[in-house]
Amino acid sequence: MKKLSANTAVKGLLAKHANKSSLKACCPKVIFNQQQSLKTNNNNCSKRWIHQQLINNQQRNQKRNFTSNIKLLEETAEEEPIEREVMEYDVVIIGAGPAGLSSAIRLKQLALESGKDISVCVLEKGQEVGSHLLSGACLELRSLKELFPNYQELDVPLYTEATTDRMLFLTETSSIPLPTLPEMHNRGNYIISIGQFGKWLAKEAEALGVDIFSGFAADKIVYNETGDKVLGIITKDVGIGKDGKRKDNFEPGIQLIGRQTIFAEGSRGSLSKTLYANDKFKLREGVPDQTYALGVKEVWELPDNDPNFEKGLIMHTIGWPLDHQTYGGTFMYHYQANGTNRISVGLVSALDYKNPTMSPYNEFQRYKLHPKMKKYFENGKCIAYGARTLVEGGYQCLPKLSFPGGILIGDTAGFLNVPKIKGIHTAMKSGMLGAEAVFEALNKDDEEAKTYTERFKSSWLHSELYRERNIRAYFKYGLIPGIVLSGLDSMILRGKTPWTVKLDHSDNKETLPINQVKKIEYPKPDGKITFDILTNLSRSGTNHNHDQPSHLRLIDPTIPVKVNLNVYGGPEQYFCPARVYEYLQDEQGKYRLQINAQNCLHCKACDIKDPTQNINWTVPEGSGGPSYLIM
Repeated sequence: MKKLSANTAVKGLLAKHANKSSLKACCPKVIFNQQQSLKTNNNNCSKRWIHQQLINNQQRNQKRNFTSNIKLLEETAEEEPIEREVMEYDVVIIGAGPAGLSSAIRLKQLALESGKDISVCVLEKGQEVGSHLLSGACLELRSLKELFPNYQELDVPLYTEATTDRMLFLTETSSIPLPTLPEMHNRGNYIISIGQFGKWLAKEAEALGVDIFSGFAADKIVYNETGDKVLGIITKDVGIGKDGKRKDNFEPGIQLIGRQTIFAEGSRGSLSKTLYANDKFKLREGVPDQTYALGVKEVWELPDNDPNFEKGLIMHTIGWPLDHQTYGGTFMYHYQANGTNRISVGLVSALDYKNPTMSPYNEFQRYKLHPKMKKYFENGKCIAYGARTLVEGGYQCLPKLSFPGGILIGDTAGFLNVPKIKGIHTAMKSGMLGAEAVFEALNKDDEEAKTYTERFKSSWLHSELYRERNIRAYFKYGLIPGIVLSGLDSMILRGKTPWTVKLDHSDNKETLPINQVKKIEYPKPDGKITFDILTNLSRSGTNHNHDQPSHLRLIDPTIPVKVNLNVYGGPEQYFCPARVYEYLQDEQGKYRLQINAQNCLHCKACDIKDPTQNINWTVPEGSGGPSYLIM
């Protein structure tokens, strides 16, 4: 007996709703019933069965293939048209991070409180919830307390309460204590693993009836025929060979259609950036370009009797190893996880740095050799590594938050509090506010959740971000002026400045040509405290199938050598924290760019820092990428 694939199984239930020929589908009007959930052929029982079949199919095909819908259409023009199945929900959420899951939970809470029922699904490209989540992480409890007033009765994975704050200014050989800014005080906060926290939120969401589809990447946005309303998304096609042709195990992606689609993709989301480019929405009209940073992180285990372990310590540094024109710093958190002493340590560097030969990864390795820091690692063992980008523009760079058919939440919109170096509680709050606006829109059958912006402006989240709005921007004047101005703003004026400083540049445009800088030489890794990239990459859990088209697409394949290498010295080989990009010479001495897509950590630095914006980061098929469950 032939076992049916997931999409074949869905066909009998949902084929009458499928759009057979176009990536821009039309969705019939769905009625929001006050007494019952969305009525489609995929009832709750069927949806659970379908989800299990999707997971079964995923487990049979652990190593999948990267592709792009645009390329697929070009290279399979002679193949049969793709027939896509449809699953309909009231709300479709893209991304199972703190923002997306908090939004899903709040929607279900509101439904229960009002005696109504709505269908909500969350799509997660990682193999499981938490596998693509990376943060310091020190959690401020404010949003958690609002979402779960009884959180102390729940099994929230809060590892260690923060007890000590320490701020240092580093030179190459010494350190100078600095006062801790009020917003950086961490008493009452908890050191956590954001991966484990995400898994816990997912469990709570599922208990409320949220459908979570892990291992499925959202590949393309579905619009109405006029392109001015979002209807949902299409998941990534499965089984495309490296040559771009369909293999025997080919399965087309499914359309997930929602009355509202919530984008919670995190920093530089591959779908969100297309929303920003949509002239009909004008989401970034009159708003400065977003600015980003790259964070690299390691987790170390220390022996029980290590004299340098200080449980509850939160330590930050600024200054060396970064130059005085580069905004950034380091973090180190001491905590216990399941009785084991651990240190989470990392470096965050703004991506508007000038020198194209700077490597945030190698700057981090240098930091660990500082005389003040080396002692923390001498008796320990590095057990995990990862990297991701952060949104640093703050209040000034927030876009329009809603549009017909959807909203933006979390890092997708840019809600990180940069001076606090915290974004979990802000992401959660934005998701909760967005959920309340979406729930109201569903009740009123409105196309756009317009009250989201009003709710944000009247919330503590707005007050917090507005108060800190200038701190990151001051550092465009340099490190020392930045320290002085931010101290004045935070400690004297308490954020009540009559001015607003803007970061009026794009990160990629700040890179200088190679002939205007001095190449940075980094020390060779010692293999004990410092490591080469590939050694650390093995600690990230990253897994991609080598036999697949790259999800890292070059708009013009001649640009890397002609411009990036010849003019800028090939910055992608330095800024990438996973050695994805290498310039190789052939026998004639000619250079070419080799893309090792299987190494990708999904940090998106290449999509941001590439000088000519020639690299387009697109999603691979679901389940590919890192596994950050202890990060």
